[in-house]
Formats: sequence, structure tokens, C-alpha cells
Amino acid sequence: MRKSMVGLVLVSALLAGGCTWVDMAPGGASVRVIDGNGPPAGCEKRGEVEVTVKNKVAFYERNQLRVREELETLARNEAIGLQADTVQPMGGPLNGSQRFAAWRCGANRGAAAPAARPAAASAQTYPIGG
Repeated sequence: MRKSMVGLVLVSALLAGGCTWVDMAPGGASVRVIDGNGPPAGCEKRGEVEVTVKNKVAFYERNQLRVREELETLARNEAIGLQADTVQPMGGPLNGSQRFAAWRCGANRGAAAPAARPAAASAQTYPIGG
């Protein structure tokens, strides 16, 4: 009985490692992700977001490309609430968390409308003071 339980846990972890747990919010597809090489020209900084997903399931470490994709999706979802149309990583992912700068780069990017925060994962938004 114990062997079958361990086998079930391992199979579940392997299957979960290939799953995407984060859905794109309405409007999130219009938010672009740019590289981290300095601030984008002509863009207004709207704030920063920190997003988190599970990078491990039990003892199984999830595919890092999948984790990175989910972090970007969450950042795009959060950018909508800041009325930003572009996100830029402020560093690489670490233990399933990553920070992004949120930018509004103009009418040609189609500024996104506010939307509800996804319930599947946690994120923190930090508005710019001033």
C-alpha cells in the first residue's frame, strides 16, 4: 500500500509539473514583455509588481521555462490594474518569485483597462508615489 501511495504522489507531481496554473486575464494579452536592458524610451513608469508561482510540487522541481512563462503572465495581468501596457523584468526569477517594472508606452500599445486580480496565485502591486 505504501509503495502505491508514493507512486501516486510522484505521478501527480510529474503531471502537475507540465500544467499551466495561471490564466491570462482579459486585456493581459495586449501587455507586452520587454527585456531588462534599461527603461524603454518614451514610456511612463506606472509602478512595480512582484509575482509568485509554485516552483516546486512536493519534492519535484517544476520546469523553469514554465515557471518563467507563468510569472510573465501574472505580471501582464497585474499591469492591467496599473494601466500599463508593457512589463519589464527587474531581475530573474528566484524561488518562484520575480519583480517587474510596469510601463505605459503610449497610444500605439493600447493602454489596458483595469481588471480583477487572478485568484490562482499571489502578487503585490507597488504604485509610484509622487
